[in-house]
Amino acid sequence: MCDRDGTAFLTDYAAIGRASRRGVMKATAASVLTFGAFGGHDALAQARGSLKSTHGTGFCNLNLFLAHSLQMAREDGLEIQFVNTPTFAEQVTFLGMGQVDLGLMPYTSFIALFNAGAPVKIIAGGGVEGCAIVARPGLTTAASLRGKTLGTFQLDTLEVMPYDYLKKNNISFRDVRVRYMGNTPEAVEAFKAGAIDWICTIEPYATALVNEVRGATMLTDGRDLYGPGYTDCVLACRSSLIQQNPAALKAVIKGMMRAQLMAETKQEETLQRLVGTYYKTSMDNARVAMSKQPAVVDARSQTDFILGRTDSLVEMGYIRNKPGRDAIDWTLLEQVIAENRELYGQLKFKSA
Repeated sequence: MCDRDGTAFLTDYAAIGRASRRGVMKATAASVLTFGAFGGHDALAQARGSLKSTHGTGFCNLNLFLAHSLQMAREDGLEIQFVNTPTFAEQVTFLGMGQVDLGLMPYTSFIALFNAGAPVKIIAGGGVEGCAIVARPGLTTAASLRGKTLGTFQLDTLEVMPYDYLKKNNISFRDVRVRYMGNTPEAVEAFKAGAIDWICTIEPYATALVNEVRGATMLTDGRDLYGPGYTDCVLACRSSLIQQNPAALKAVIKGMMRAQLMAETKQEETLQRLVGTYYKTSMDNARVAMSKQPAVVDARSQTDFILGRTDSLVEMGYIRNKPGRDAIDWTLLEQVIAENRELYGQLKFKSA
């Protein structure tokens, strides 16, 4: 459930990659969220005592949000600072251009950024599961979707899932109409109004739509396509930081791990901390989302899944060359696990 600020115009990832290789470190100005303001310095200049991060709005961001809210990396000498990006495209662009140090984003967007040549790496996990396809009354099979309008977000996991769902059922993506939405609330309201026939969305919206639109059907929650625990979002960083300031990145990962433990053992306290400030939703909806999309730091078991989705991105025309294992670096995550065995051992969701 990452940020779903879609656009009908695809980000020019190749241009970002070229700019990154030329060493361009400044893009458009960003406003800083008030819960952690800082001076407008270059991202790498800030890396020693703090790191700048972009983020989405969904429950795959929960560990990062909670780590930020409670500054769970401060005991290791690091402040987590958020940069507000109005659109999802800017969220991805800021990381590719070096305007921020790290960010949580759909793995599909990361793959396109990496494929374009941006110096970025996946270093930890975000959230798992929580994506679903919901269709309006009378649309109960994949075949019934032919000629119908899908509401989704470009180059998002929420676009790849419908593609994979149709492909599994021997239906071409060309056989449906695709409408790229501006954000999740817009897409949800369009579905309720009948302006789109089916939607790929995240929890808690998927369950809410099934409950609120009489006769609506959840065609898949992704587990029949991808298996249990499939990844939605990942934590990515500037590659140079892995060598230049590994301690700072490890502090973020450890802070997110501490946040995950709190979320798993103190659900109500966690939601009271986040709902209203980080999540503009009801407590009931937040409880549903939290149960259906756990935030998981240790995503090592999802390596093959993440790289396997590159096949769909190639087929959809978004990338030409499939990235290899070098797009992912679990080294710092594994060091944090080794150095914090007691903490890691208490986590419910993990790869080992």
